[in-house]
Amino acid sequence: MTTRYQCNSLKELALELRRFAGERQWETFHSPKNLASALIVEAAELLEHFQWLTQEQSRELPPVTKVAVAHEMADVLIYLTRMADQLQIDLLSAAAEKMALNAEKYPPSPPTT
Repeated sequence: MTTRYQCNSLKELALELRRFAGERQWETFHSPKNLASALIVEAAELLEHFQWLTQEQSRELPPVTKVAVAHEMADVLIYLTRMADQLQIDLLSAAAEKMALNAEKYPPSPPTT
């Protein structure tokens, strides 16, 4: 039996992940430190799919590889969302704030003539 999950926002995903972890009694393992460590491991597993590819090859993944990459990206998102939930950080607000800081730090290049 396969359970289907459908979340339409990061808040819904965080709540679903909290429920999922609670049902399995994983809360004691889901400290921010442990989640950050798990996040790095999953990010490394994501990178592994691109390790020896050229720039062009990395843009044109075979279907099987693309599915595997999607699963690794999902793992990264899951651990990041779980960590944000533990620390009570609104990821969308944090991303918007960081984008504003980046816009100030890196203004657009003037058009070339």
